[in-house]
Amino acid sequence: MNRLLVLIAAFALAASAQTSKPKTSAIPHTPDGHPDLQGTWTNATLTPMERPAVFNGKATVSDAEGRAYEQSDLKANDIDRDDAPILKAINGDNAVAGYNNLFIDRGTELARVDGVKRTSLIIDPPDGKVPPLTPEGRVRLSALFRGGDKYESVKQRPLSERCIIGFGSTSGPPMVPALYNSNYQIVETRDTIMILVEMVHDVRRVRMNAEHLPKTVLELMGDSVGRWEGDTLVVDTTNFRPENAFRGATENLHVVERFQRVDQNTMLYRVIIEDPATFTRPFTMEYPFVASPGPIYEYACHEGNYAMPDILGGARKTDATK
Repeated sequence: MNRLLVLIAAFALAASAQTSKPKTSAIPHTPDGHPDLQGTWTNATLTPMERPAVFNGKATVSDAEGRAYEQSDLKANDIDRDDAPILKAINGDNAVAGYNNLFIDRGTELARVDGVKRTSLIIDPPDGKVPPLTPEGRVRLSALFRGGDKYESVKQRPLSERCIIGFGSTSGPPMVPALYNSNYQIVETRDTIMILVEMVHDVRRVRMNAEHLPKTVLELMGDSVGRWEGDTLVVDTTNFRPENAFRGATENLHVVERFQRVDQNTMLYRVIIEDPATFTRPFTMEYPFVASPGPIYEYACHEGNYAMPDILGGARKTDATK
């Protein structure tokens, strides 16, 4: 009987030790207890922002369907071919030269979330499309595109062409995958989180647990204020300068990003974009950032770049022939 009691007591102590033992997580944490988001990440993916017609009605696909699409996409957009659609999109129908595959980094796969391949970065609306623009939004976006047709001054050329900020909202927010250099380095402290964007070496500064700047203070990448909601970093951004507002949005553009590290190699990025003066409803994108060995490389945008004098010089010669 005494031996039985001793065994029962030993099992009880062992069970108690197991239930009271702190759980360990595969996700690293900083000394202040928050998930450690630091490191180098890439969001390069073949998944387009909007769902292509081939996947109408399908938010996700099987691995077999995904592989077939990926192989077709990579073949069709082999930029070393003169007739590649992606080359024509960059340089026009008469393009005969341009970048080659060495410079392109769109990834090789569709974005995978919860183990399943996604067909669009946009997850809401369910059709995977940017919501219709408001009438004034259409006018504003059209004017934005026409702005790229001005050749009187360097200051009239697009910001990315002037090496001020990356194209395609690669710097964000929202941070959207681009044709190349879709890489980011995160440095995390208690009061500030820094996101270094490889393209044009833009730097985003997220001020933690702070108030937004006055509405009169506008920044190219907006004013980003962060907070922790459990293990998720939430970044609220307002105060955008109009020349860099996403898709021609107004000064009322409001972007909320969520960064959640789901394992050692993956950080899930979800972003909600809202501007009632531009989009008829808010919309949401979601896709993974995957750990990269790095490093972030120098983006030498100006060095050896003859584009700006050639563009303006060509315009002057055109003027002279009129």
